[in-house]
Amino acid sequence: MPEALSAAVVGRTFDPVTVRWKPEDVMLYALGVGATPEAELDFLYEGRGPKVLPTYGVIPGMRALGGLVGAVTLDFLKVLHGEQGIVCHRPFPPEGTASVTGRIEAVWDKGSAAVVVVAAEVADANGPLCTTRSSLFVRDAGGFGGERGPSGGPAAPERPPDHVHQTTTGPAQAALYRLSGDRNPLHIDPEVAKAAGFDRPFLHGLCTYGIVGRAVLAAACEGDPGRFGGLEGRFAERVYPGDTVTTELWELGEGQLAVRARTPAGVVLSHGRAWRR
Repeated sequence: MPEALSAAVVGRTFDPVTVRWKPEDVMLYALGVGATPEAELDFLYEGRGPKVLPTYGVIPGMRALGGLVGAVTLDFLKVLHGEQGIVCHRPFPPEGTASVTGRIEAVWDKGSAAVVVVAAEVADANGPLCTTRSSLFVRDAGGFGGERGPSGGPAAPERPPDHVHQTTTGPAQAALYRLSGDRNPLHIDPEVAKAAGFDRPFLHGLCTYGIVGRAVLAAACEGDPGRFGGLEGRFAERVYPGDTVTTELWELGEGQLAVRARTPAGVVLSHGRAWRR
C-alpha cells in the first residue's frame, strides 16, 4: 500500500526495471536535445559509432520514478520537476541492456510543499553506467513536520563566463524529444497546456537539461563522453520551441564548472554544476 509522503519513506527501494536501447534510440535522443550533423555527427551517425551523449542516462533513469506510484500517495497533477543531476561512471554503449534500481533518497518539508529526491542506479553486465537524481516539487504536500532540507546552491560567479555555447531549438523540438519516452501531452497539446495554466506547450525540462549537457560536453570536454563526469542544475523557467538557449560555463579549477543557461526571456537553468575527468 502507498504511504503518506513523509520522511518515513526515505530509503524505500523500488524493484529493478530492465531497460534496453539500440543505436536508433540514442541517435533520436541526440536529435531531441538539438544535436546537428554539422557539429555532432559522431552522435547521429551509425557509421561513426554512434557515440552516446552522457545525459542520455536520464532516459533509463526516469524509469525509476514509476516506483513512486506504489510507494507513496501523490497527486501527480501537483508534481513539478525541480532539479536534475547525473553522475556518469562510464560512457553508455550504443546498444545494450541495463537494470535500473530506484530509491527515495530524501523527503524535505518546505511548508506548503514537499520535495522528494529519487536516485536511480543504472548498471549493465559490466557494472554501473550512471547514477541519476531527480528532485520533484510536490505542491500542497508539506506540513508533515519534517526537516526543511538544503536551500540555495552554487551561484554563477560575478565575472564573464569562460565558455559560451548556443543552441537554437526548432519549432518541433518538444515533439521530437517526447519520442524518447516522455509522452506528457503538456509539451505538445495546446489545449492541455492551457488547461494546466500555460499559454502554450513548452520544452520538457529534461530536453533543456540535455541541451545544457551538450554544451558542457562540447565546450569543456572536447566532445569526449569519457571526460564528462556529471551535471546538476535547477529548472528555473520554461523554454519554448524556437528559443535560443545560451549556456554559460565558468571554470572553477580541478575540473569543476559553474553552469547557467538562459534564453532572451531570462535564466532557465540555475545553480548548475558540472565536472569533467
